[in-house]
Amino acid sequence: MASACARHILVKSEKLAQELKAKIAKGADFGQLAKKNSTCPSGKKGGDLGEFKPGQMVKAFDDVVFKKSILTVHGPIKTKFGYHLIETIYRN
Repeated sequence: MASACARHILVKSEKLAQELKAKIAKGADFGQLAKKNSTCPSGKKGGDLGEFKPGQMVKAFDDVVFKKSILTVHGPIKTKFGYHLIETIYRN
């Protein structure tokens, strides 16, 4: 079965997610921004979610992690939790 490793930043507003994505595009460190801004407990670890399999995350999240390009920051992706910036580190 497939598995992947990803990190994310979860925030309440699409506007903030877009601002953070712009900072990352200009060279800001994803992990540091996750530590400062993410509302998810994973923020303490720089947004690292570790390795997981399809179906362990909500569908919109899985669609990015298992279908979109790796090592690219995707988003904002809206889920019931808020707005995510998602970077897939690797996929098996």
